[in-house]
Amino acid sequence: MIYSIRGTVVHTEPNLIVVECGGVGYQCLTTNQTIAKLPKEQKSVLIYTYLQVREDALTLFGFYDRNELRFFKMLISVSGVGPKAALSILSDNSPERFALCVASGDYKTLTRSPGIGPKIAQRIVLELKDKISNEQLSQVVSESAAPVDFGSSNVAEAIGALVVLGYSQSEAASAVAKLDGSLPVEELIKGALKKLAMG
Repeated sequence: MIYSIRGTVVHTEPNLIVVECGGVGYQCLTTNQTIAKLPKEQKSVLIYTYLQVREDALTLFGFYDRNELRFFKMLISVSGVGPKAALSILSDNSPERFALCVASGDYKTLTRSPGIGPKIAQRIVLELKDKISNEQLSQVVSESAAPVDFGSSNVAEAIGALVVLGYSQSEAASAVAKLDGSLPVEELIKGALKKLAMG
């Protein structure tokens, strides 16, 4: 299995990059998030890869960071979600935002990605919710001050209240994740509103 490629990006187009390494150009299907992070001038880059082996094709997928690769692998493990759908979701959502969508049950945000309907989005959230633990979530959401227990009633109540106020579940969860989860519900809501107002 090819774990990574270090080389120069010689070509980009939507959802595709070519990394030249040792005189060979490797075509990697990728996300808009990865393309946006690539250096503008031709510099050496490290791309983390996933090789899909099928009877009729070998397809290489490339990602700028390990988190994106990890979530890609999680997504394609969900029944009915292929690489194309996984790339679509990760093109529209950063790894942090995707993790928050799953942890907070916000499947509606995932349906904004082309080719992702409500049934598939709900299945993704349902199947991956247990795989994205609080510990992983607080690692991914590095701005978060402390691990937040999304299962705690105070946190859930605060997120619910923010959703009623018009914020999406992932926005609400992201704001609450930056606070101490043991605070009373009112304090969590006030603190989260301040974070959301600051952008």
